[in-house]
Amino acid sequence: MRRSLAAVAAALLLPVGALTVAVPPAAAASPTTPAATARAEAASPEMLAAMQRDLGLTADAARTRIARDEKGSRTDASLRRSLGAAYAGGWLTADGLVVAVTGTAAAERVRAAGARATIVGRSGAQLDHIKSTLDRHAAKAPAESVPGWYVDVTTNTVVVLAHGDTRAATAFVRASRVDAAAIRVVSTTEAPRTLYDVRGGDAYYMGGGRCSVGFSVTGGFVTAGHCGTTGTATQGYNQVSQGTFRGSSFPGNDYAWVQTNSNWTPQPWVNNYSGGNVTVAGSTEAAVGAAICRSGSTTGWRCGSVQAKNQTVNYPQGTVTGLTRTNACAEPGDSGGSWLSGQQAQGVTSGGSGNCTSGGTTYFQPVNEILSVYGLTLRTSGGGGEPPPPTGCSGYEATYTGSISAGQSLYQPNGSYYYSSVSGTHRGCLDGPTGVDFDLYLQKWNGSTWVDVAGSYSPGPDETISYNGTAGYYRFEVHAYSGSGSYTLGITNP
Repeated sequence: MRRSLAAVAAALLLPVGALTVAVPPAAAASPTTPAATARAEAASPEMLAAMQRDLGLTADAARTRIARDEKGSRTDASLRRSLGAAYAGGWLTADGLVVAVTGTAAAERVRAAGARATIVGRSGAQLDHIKSTLDRHAAKAPAESVPGWYVDVTTNTVVVLAHGDTRAATAFVRASRVDAAAIRVVSTTEAPRTLYDVRGGDAYYMGGGRCSVGFSVTGGFVTAGHCGTTGTATQGYNQVSQGTFRGSSFPGNDYAWVQTNSNWTPQPWVNNYSGGNVTVAGSTEAAVGAAICRSGSTTGWRCGSVQAKNQTVNYPQGTVTGLTRTNACAEPGDSGGSWLSGQQAQGVTSGGSGNCTSGGTTYFQPVNEILSVYGLTLRTSGGGGEPPPPTGCSGYEATYTGSISAGQSLYQPNGSYYYSSVSGTHRGCLDGPTGVDFDLYLQKWNGSTWVDVAGSYSPGPDETISYNGTAGYYRFEVHAYSGSGSYTLGITNP
């Protein structure tokens, strides 16, 4: 997303009880810092250290990688929507985003967006259809010799994995009646298995077993489906009665959610196993090639890259579809745990192959699918259980209106900023017209420039932010990602 430059406007004085607008330090006219850079700066020291260890990066390079991956993933998502049937997949490289397309006109649109284009013979929809056909014939793939298959956008093929002799995999492809020219059979030593005794954040127990909290949601948390069936009771890390599985799916999928009781309060944090927490800011999906880190009780923080999405994994217990493939390692005791790209929630650990001594492959169940299936709300930064905003963004301390054009950014309150003298929760609610994609950011003055400390950017007109911040100067940015029109913004500050 291209961000506009903005000068700081004159100060305003609002009525008592509304937002107090104040003048920040002298350098206030500095341009905005991109959202990706702010989120890279907000990454925890533990995550940065793990990226340095596992990806061979310096601390500065790790921050640069987070910012670059954030920007590339956003561009990839935008191109996926706009290119439609011509889109064949995108992935991140050291040189930036590459997007595969099926025609020259689409390639020009990719280049215009600042990405590198490559023209291929099969669209993403065609590859997904081939993989779906393999999924329907999964019973014909013996788990001991065919551990899985996935769409590889970097080669414009569907990869079928094979243990040693590839004849069983070749027979599976033939029996599925798919285009053999679109298939690559790849030999592997992977032996996927579910990692039952896990924790990503904190441990929880189910009778004699142990798994991990994936991410907090309103009323409970999400985790791996193989950890328990609907109705299974859980106990927390301290063995205190915790909750009950209210939904679970495995195999086929590998997701579940646990409703917690009044003893527990879900928070928007992931245990960093270094005496602190990583705050979850949202769940924007990372692109293929993005850096990603996971937390688990056996091996702590481990990092790698996203290798492929929508992989089918043939576990001994049954086939699971729709998993994301990574080269981050994991070991038994890490299942069900949290996956993050920067501060964005990605998924919960399903299973893997290898270990953290020799390396391995690990799969996770994407978190947005879990949230959608069960109608759950992810707990994000600012956490403290605020109710959903009233319809139309009413009920806030101050309300502002404006009109914005596609690609434009406007700042509130009234083109300026406000000062909070105490710590507390900043809340913003953006209400836009139907058919547009408006985004909302909260920015804080860091002494020399404005940086984004929170953001909400769903593919629609309405956004909400709840951010727990310290004293300082703040402003909200309304950004028209696509479309134009009038908007209403409600703001409440500490």
